[in-house]
Amino acid sequence: MQVFLGDPRRFGLAGCALTIGNFDGVHLGHQHMLRRLKDEATARSLPTALLTFEPHPREFFTRSNPPARLSTLRDKLNVLQASGLLDYVFVFRFNQRFASMSAQDFIQDVLVRDLKTRYLLIGDDFQFGAARQGNFQLLSACPHFVTEAMPSVLVQGERASSTLVRERLAVGDLDAANALLGRRYQISGKVMHGQKLGRTIGFPTVNVHLPHLKPALQGVFVVEVDTPFGRKGGVASLGLNPTVSSSSDYKLEAHLFDFAGDLYGQRVTVHFLKKLRDEERYDNLPALVAQIERDAASAHTYLTSLQREQA
Repeated sequence: MQVFLGDPRRFGLAGCALTIGNFDGVHLGHQHMLRRLKDEATARSLPTALLTFEPHPREFFTRSNPPARLSTLRDKLNVLQASGLLDYVFVFRFNQRFASMSAQDFIQDVLVRDLKTRYLLIGDDFQFGAARQGNFQLLSACPHFVTEAMPSVLVQGERASSTLVRERLAVGDLDAANALLGRRYQISGKVMHGQKLGRTIGFPTVNVHLPHLKPALQGVFVVEVDTPFGRKGGVASLGLNPTVSSSSDYKLEAHLFDFAGDLYGQRVTVHFLKKLRDEERYDNLPALVAQIERDAASAHTYLTSLQREQA
């Protein structure tokens, strides 16, 4: 899979089977769409391509209160790569110029001229262009490509969507979110230096950089963390850490069991296994430490039980 940023005309496409969308989280609905795209592309002897946007358009339009992002661009591209269903991904910068483009200009300049689209597969609710004036009917009228709409994909009786995944994560229902995603929910990022308070109270933490303003879930969790030293179990806090911080910046801090290596500057992936509780504010540090000890014990018990089930 090749990933392209910027003007696609310089890549010299001769034609493609294309789908368009944010694909935040790459849930089961997205995965079904990619398989349908692959089948149609194969029948037409075309490469498969995805047009996606950075930042998420809703982030652009609601900068003061953006929606929670399910996946970073890097994580999204990694999941798309692992699917093996795409030949090209085009990442368009969503800015004011792009937001102001009319639906007709988007069709003629981007889909026809730049991407040489021959087959287009879109979601059944897809809208585009300034004021969201473009729709399936407008695309279907274009003689340069065939347009088809992908029907909704149901998971446990509900329409798979990024919004539904966010709703399930927001209430801590990891099982439901994972069913929609087809995998465990995860966040990856680079390990940064923090306040180093954890090491003074017997619980050193890995502080994972969060590139977006608002995470999709909050609380204290049992986790497994992929590191350069292998996968490690632990307990993690994702939130504002109100007992020791007054900052409005969200933090992801994971204490790894039986680990003493140096991870600063390394990229790690945190897999969320079970929510233990919501984040709370404690009156003093000893009360916080006592709760962390209880959380660690609960996480140990859960991971031990999980290992027995998998044995």
